[in-house]
Amino acid sequence: MPDMLLEMACPGPVCGVDEAGRGPWAGPVSAGAVILDPARVPPGLDDSKKLTAKAREALEVEIKQHAIAWGVGFASVEEIAELNILHAAGLAMRRAIEALSVTPVYALVDGNYRFKLPCEVKTVVKGDSISCSIAAASILAKTARDRLMVEMDNLYPGYGFAGHKGYHAQIHVEALRTLGPCEIHRRGWEPVRLALIERGELAVD
Repeated sequence: MPDMLLEMACPGPVCGVDEAGRGPWAGPVSAGAVILDPARVPPGLDDSKKLTAKAREALEVEIKQHAIAWGVGFASVEEIAELNILHAAGLAMRRAIEALSVTPVYALVDGNYRFKLPCEVKTVVKGDSISCSIAAASILAKTARDRLMVEMDNLYPGYGFAGHKGYHAQIHVEALRTLGPCEIHRRGWEPVRLALIERGELAVD
């Protein structure tokens, strides 16, 4: 399980940072940033992908109640298309950190890519399984994005966004064929691009 050893080894306020939604065919990418209070770390923190939706939602409440500071940021489908998904994830991370009410000295960032952020960065491979702060950030990023995709399901019915959150699913594949991509689909993604070609809305290179 994650612990606070990395946080304790860094000077000053330390935030964990993680993203959610790099892989889906639709919707924005999100990021969370969390500065935990070492004396009030919610029990059960873990990589958001290892938790049930119910557990994530319960931990989201605990994190927001007991953290020293927390923030969430998004990068839009248009920004993903303009910047590419890696740099759009970095933009979402920067926005999450900028949303913190306390300025961190260090950011512990999940993965091995050193994004340009508003503070010093320490990358941590599989960080959401190692650092409590990164695990907390992964939970906030995931719950915020999931909630947004449920709202998108109401705006763009028929795609099943509330269930699969924009990822691969049979209902999603079929909706792309019958309805075509909607405004929040990532048009550079191959399944979306193929749907546009099949519908005659995009020329084959």
